[in-house]
Amino acid sequence: MQRSLAKNLCHHIVRHQRRVPTPRNPCDVFINHRGIDTKKNVAGLIYDDLIRMKLRPFLDNKSMKPGDKLFDKIDSAIRNCKLGIAVFSPRYCESYFCLHELSLIMESKKRVIPVFVDVKPSELRVKNGVCPPEEVERFSWALQEAKFTVGLTFDSVHGDWSEFVKNASDAVIKNLLELEREWPVQNGKISRML
Repeated sequence: MQRSLAKNLCHHIVRHQRRVPTPRNPCDVFINHRGIDTKKNVAGLIYDDLIRMKLRPFLDNKSMKPGDKLFDKIDSAIRNCKLGIAVFSPRYCESYFCLHELSLIMESKKRVIPVFVDVKPSELRVKNGVCPPEEVERFSWALQEAKFTVGLTFDSVHGDWSEFVKNASDAVIKNLLELEREWPVQNGKISRML
């Protein structure tokens, strides 16, 4: 009985996928974050608010499924997104994956909104042993670029969570609108991004 239900469900999904066009841009906003620090609070709340606004944010645990190739899926999302949000936290720089994603965002020349949660920009630096020696310069450069970009700050103990999420979402919308206005100029044609 269960096998029959599963077979029917799979058949239904495949039929439905054939009718649904694949979006050109799989995500509007890539959320780069240290999961252990911010996935269940800051990054997750921003993701949920952007979903409510009918945007397509990418957050690894919400946008990937078992079987997805980690680097393929994440690198593709970064290359195809319109905007990046880098959520910096006290242990952000201890993660190879965070620094790799940030570097790819910067190398792809994506606009990025830095969000500093319980950490000052001056406290962020690539730590010894986090990455191979050949990646230190690349990661340090990306980190410097982000640190010198105007962003948002948030104190998770004393801050107003709802106000912070509103401000972060407003910043995303403003940046996406600016990018949309710039898009025709950059590409020599009129095209809607949103």
